[in-house]
Amino acid sequence: MKLLHLQVACAENRVIGRGGRLPWSIPEDFQFFQAQTAGQTVVLGRVCFDTWPRATCDGRQPVVVTSRPLAPRPRRADGPAESTPLTAGSLAAALAIAEGRPGEIHLCGGERIYAEALALDRPLRLHLTLVHATVPGDTWFPEWRHLAWRELDRRASADANHRYTFFTLERP
Repeated sequence: MKLLHLQVACAENRVIGRGGRLPWSIPEDFQFFQAQTAGQTVVLGRVCFDTWPRATCDGRQPVVVTSRPLAPRPRRADGPAESTPLTAGSLAAALAIAEGRPGEIHLCGGERIYAEALALDRPLRLHLTLVHATVPGDTWFPEWRHLAWRELDRRASADANHRYTFFTLERP
């Protein structure tokens, strides 16, 4: 059984989204996310996939948790057509698919996927960008602070709009 990596950027009040988008634009966090997930299997919900314009760039292999067919994605003018991602009706089914694929498994949202993953009885590594702000939103990362995490890494940073900290936490 592979280690699950949760990729999350959230505000101090646990907000991860507003109107189907991130409520901030932090280039350093985007670059971190791109580097962590390039060439890996990414598991995400349908809404997250629909709003994620480059799900298959850099060899990412998406597995989308959905009970509905995916809408066709428009072809990008600057690159090849994207292949149709694999789909699964539940997180458990998506993880079964992902386990059979090469590389690591990264869970990339949304709210329900994160909640189900945190409830699993298996090792998790949380790659958390904690944005030091309270922002309005309509999608939240589940409370994680009460769980038994071991801190592997921490790095503070900032840009012109936000202060934030990159954490790597592990739950055995």
